[in-house]
Amino acid sequence: MERIHYTGGSILTGSDIARALLDYAGALAATDGSEIVDIPSLHSDGTIGRATFLIGPASQLVSETEPSDHDELVDADLVAGFRASTARLTAANVAGPAEPIAYTEELDDL
Repeated sequence: MERIHYTGGSILTGSDIARALLDYAGALAATDGSEIVDIPSLHSDGTIGRATFLIGPASQLVSETEPSDHDELVDADLVAGFRASTARLTAANVAGPAEPIAYTEELDDL
């Protein structure tokens, strides 16, 4: 399990969920984007709840591993969605030169 810390508190969620959320938040921040996301969370009494985050350039999230007596929270569809969105943003944010650089000067003087 992973505990996600944010301003004012923290929540416990599945490790894959937390890592995918942080990766997605980083990709959004790199593109100055933001989104509201909803993830499963584990309450201290063992019940499952939901946590909603606004993630983007101002997100200050920290995740740390935490042992738990409860089963790992798993949401494969949510993780896949975060991973796909992260990949799209990362691919869109990769930029190379618009055209090949042509070197026309001789540098024999160096």
